[in-house]
Amino acid sequence: MEIADVLSVELHSHSALSHDGRDPVPLLLEQAAAVELDALAITDHDAISASLEAAELAPSYGLVGIPGVEVTSAAGHVLALGVTEHVPAGLPFEETIERIREGGGIAVVPHPFQRSRHGVAPHVSADVLASADAIEVYNSRLLTGRSNRQAERFAHERDLPMTAGSDAHISEMIGQAVTEIDAAERSVEGILDAIREGKTTVLGKRTPWRISFRQASGGAKRRLKRRVADLL
Repeated sequence: MEIADVLSVELHSHSALSHDGRDPVPLLLEQAAAVELDALAITDHDAISASLEAAELAPSYGLVGIPGVEVTSAAGHVLALGVTEHVPAGLPFEETIERIREGGGIAVVPHPFQRSRHGVAPHVSADVLASADAIEVYNSRLLTGRSNRQAERFAHERDLPMTAGSDAHISEMIGQAVTEIDAAERSVEGILDAIREGKTTVLGKRTPWRISFRQASGGAKRRLKRRVADLL
């Protein structure tokens, strides 16, 4: 067991496996190592194979690879961190959380108050939202920051663990928003346990507009290409 100091962790990122992602796993790992992160979770939309690949390759980059997926529940998006098997999309929010925990993971709600990005808060009660293991209170893909402030206020009121995420869809944005985690050991289990216990500090900065535009326009082009390919 490797005893850990405070770890700098990216908990929300996407590879080319996501419909709106761009880059392959090795490039994301290279970027994470270059910005001196300790751990990386690739959380593709309703797909886990790239994240499992990253978890296997991560040690060769000096990183802890956290397997995960961004699950589309009936109410909106939920990050399933630490799971190694697919969590079905479309299930009720509470059942999604239950499936994540059954799979050995933790359920973190990303951008909960951003309706346009499948935030769950508009679709569930406050008590149901508070049943998650943690709330993402800083997402670097922000416009005014209002939704982040709502999420942070909610987490404080409910005494919930808080995380940050770059929500990176291109490699350059890995590490834009990180969660510093006071883990007992440098491992997936140590990181997940520390998040559950609220041993986290949130750090982040806004994704530059030019990169937000590049992410959005690139994602739209990739979605169009895939739709055309499906029709051929």
